[in-house]
Amino acid sequence: MENYNQTSTDFILLGLFPPSRIGLLFFILIVLIFLMALFGNLSMIILILLDTHLHTPMYFLLSQLSLMDLNYISTIVPKMASNYLSGNKSISFIGCGVQSFFFLTLAGGEGLLLASMAYDRYVAICFPLHYAIRMSKRLCVLMIMGSWIMGSINSCAHTAYILHIPYCQSRAINHFFCDVPAMVNLACMDTWVYEYTVFVSTTLYLMFPFIGIACSYGRVLHAICRMQSTEGRKKAYSTCSTHLTVVTFYYAPFVYTYLRPRSLRSPTEDKILAVFYTILTPMLNPIIYSLRNKEVIGALIRLIQRIQSVKM
Repeated sequence: MENYNQTSTDFILLGLFPPSRIGLLFFILIVLIFLMALFGNLSMIILILLDTHLHTPMYFLLSQLSLMDLNYISTIVPKMASNYLSGNKSISFIGCGVQSFFFLTLAGGEGLLLASMAYDRYVAICFPLHYAIRMSKRLCVLMIMGSWIMGSINSCAHTAYILHIPYCQSRAINHFFCDVPAMVNLACMDTWVYEYTVFVSTTLYLMFPFIGIACSYGRVLHAICRMQSTEGRKKAYSTCSTHLTVVTFYYAPFVYTYLRPRSLRSPTEDKILAVFYTILTPMLNPIIYSLRNKEVIGALIRLIQRIQSVKM
């Protein structure tokens, strides 16, 4: 690794792309994925907003997931692309703190939101007659607000810590964004207490929601097996498998990265895993939810027909 030593307070992001043709190919691929994520998530938000058939708790939660993914990938990729194109890998001390704050807010918020979506499916399939009561508009709004607020509180604590610890002379972060564990490695102090808090917050914001999701889907699968209607079983299975696919893509690399001890982690592996939950997942979510959801496809067809009828 190049030795970046400097007297300013700026950090250096070593980045994801090697300085070669392969690096350029990866850069183009990431930019295309970013554009697809922007288009897909914006389309999902607009579609849910315009189509009254999708004005249900499930799709309200889904629109928030798209909003989080939109902000999530926009927090990471533009700065990474700017650094690559300009050749300037620096990021200001405050800029690093801001990027870290938004990343942690959205990461924690999305973990909690996915748990809320699992609860929604659990109620819809296991208690269909009580769905309107158990998943009221008020509860849905509280779930969404709780996800954003709890994510922000967790983010504030971690961001405040990394902005106040002393850093050594080298400020080269071996990552493509201001990831907290990568920044802690540069600290000129013992950080074992903080690393324990990272473990605790990861458990609270990722492991507990994941366990809750697993338990709720265990009950859901049991309920699906007892359904008399073949069509009902297919619809319930399709909805649940879609959500489980999204959950797996998001939680698995995140938990594996943040729950491992520092001695078992490597910068290269951390960067590869980070690509999954910061770049690939925001692009895949709208594709998974649209291609495997007849209601979304139906809403898209209705919107296209409305546009065509206006033109005529």
